[in-house]
Amino acid sequence: MAAGKNTAAERGDWIVFEDEAGQSMTPPRARTWGRIGQTPVVRVRGRGSGHVSMADMACYKPGQRSRLIYAIHEYRGRKDSPKGFNRRDFRDLIVRARIQLGGPIVLVWNSVRLHLTAGIGEFIDANAEWLTVFQLPTCAPDLNPTEGVWSLVKRDIGNLATADFSQITRAVKRKLKMLQHRPEVIAGCLAGTDLALDL
Repeated sequence: MAAGKNTAAERGDWIVFEDEAGQSMTPPRARTWGRIGQTPVVRVRGRGSGHVSMADMACYKPGQRSRLIYAIHEYRGRKDSPKGFNRRDFRDLIVRARIQLGGPIVLVWNSVRLHLTAGIGEFIDANAEWLTVFQLPTCAPDLNPTEGVWSLVKRDIGNLATADFSQITRAVKRKLKMLQHRPEVIAGCLAGTDLALDL
């Protein structure tokens, strides 16, 4: 991260960590209270082949409050609809981050196949004056503060039994919107990675 930090410091950029996660109709397991010897069970009525995809950007800059920018995509199992985020969605999210942050960004994300496509590479090259990209290994959750964001989101929707995707989407959006108003929590997600960005 030293190179990304130096680049950001020299240009006054925001350092932006991006990652994706998903949630199906089956709720994640979570801790709860129950009587001794009786395991609480949450019955799920609506199971399906769809899921809710989430992409978020945890944004940091010395002297500025930490920021969270996100996008949501619903996939309902239909053949003619995209299952998750595509190249255009990532492009739009990056452009939205630049507009909301008001300046150039150093984007740090993992090396999943979609991030390495020719179309994404062309977009990065065409916007090199305000966009610098660093790739993390494909699976490096300990280096990405967005993993802390997903942990908080999924903890709050743990054991949430829903009948349709709109309920999951609403619950996810509600938690992400709440986190947007808690910059100290987003800063804490960075601290959890042990990365030192002198914020």
